[in-house]
Amino acid sequence: GQKGGGGQGGGNAGRPPANVVPPPGLGPLPSGMPPANETRFASNEVVMQLGLVLSPEQIEALQRQFGLEVISTQRFDLLGRTVFRFRITGGLDVRAVIGGVQNQIGSRISLQPSYNFVLDQGSGAPTSRGDSAQYIVAKLGLVEAHGISTGKNVKIAVIDSEIDSQHPDLAGVIKGSFDALPSSDQTPHPHGTGMAGAIGSHQRLLGIAPGANILGVRAFGVSDSGAQGTSMNIVKGLEWAVQQGAQVINMSFAGPRDPILEQAVKALKDRGVIMIAATGNAGAKSPPLFPGADANVIGVSATDQDDKTYKNAVRGKQVAIAAPGVDILVPAPAGGYQLTTGTSVAAAHISGVVALMLERNPRLTPAEVRAILSATAKKLPQGRNETGAGLVDPVQALSKAGPKQAQAR
Repeated sequence: GQKGGGGQGGGNAGRPPANVVPPPGLGPLPSGMPPANETRFASNEVVMQLGLVLSPEQIEALQRQFGLEVISTQRFDLLGRTVFRFRITGGLDVRAVIGGVQNQIGSRISLQPSYNFVLDQGSGAPTSRGDSAQYIVAKLGLVEAHGISTGKNVKIAVIDSEIDSQHPDLAGVIKGSFDALPSSDQTPHPHGTGMAGAIGSHQRLLGIAPGANILGVRAFGVSDSGAQGTSMNIVKGLEWAVQQGAQVINMSFAGPRDPILEQAVKALKDRGVIMIAATGNAGAKSPPLFPGADANVIGVSATDQDDKTYKNAVRGKQVAIAAPGVDILVPAPAGGYQLTTGTSVAAAHISGVVALMLERNPRLTPAEVRAILSATAKKLPQGRNETGAGLVDPVQALSKAGPKQAQAR
């Protein structure tokens, strides 16, 4: 964590002239100052959004004053803004830079940390060969559901680690891929491959939506501490996904509340994109994790074969619904298989169910999808705080998703 804050710097270098006018329609940007106890961010980086037009000279003046070096610059249509990523080279800490710049420029510019998110990898180990005895097939009534819909041609973006698109169970499923990371290492990772397989497996295993088209986004790289991703890389992936026509976005990761990710998620919901996220595996006493706790996202918890809540699942009112997420057999890289546990794979299952619903009725809005999932879920005794509306019921959800009922409203 960083200490201090509010550093002012010297003089008026970098102050925009009074006649600089923000583009129409852009209100004040959110303050990006992290809470005092927040530490989940890079100690030497800040991310800046421009809600007004600064000249290159003004940007350079800010860099000189606060000791900043540009890492990347990108225009995001999703946000309607240009976003700069800076490395801090002048010795100030993150909070001092944020406070100093925002005090000088005001609410038409927003600085925030470069937050870190982690994939919600639960327990589980790769196995050398698969086993067709997937308990989810019977529990979720997949054979009956697939008689109605397989999610045919519905586009699901999986924001995750690198997916092994050559896995036999994923043959023909991955219809596009995007690498949001600067590094060239694209070694397939168990997490991304498993999430894609939970949705689209169609050979030895049966995924929830075997007819769906998966758009793979590599926003998480592999490190000694696990697979991590930053808000900038995640938003890059979201921007690409919406450009590709993604109808559903699966986010099986969790982390801190992040202003830039919040804005992107809101913009996506406003465009009718349905977003699903894991609520997290940090335990019953964890505070809410994001983006699963975002009101514009369907937050998913995990249950086991007996419909008990996964012991490490985060609890709270942010849980919208539950899906099987304990000892789930999914593909692993290099043609292998793995048992995986956690809210990550539960979220992938919900993304698959939403794809089934959208094949049946492509006009469903995010609000309608949430309402149908909630109304048709199997109520569980542990209550809303643990499992939201209850355990997803794909067959019942499909029965209420039909276009005739949608048109009758």
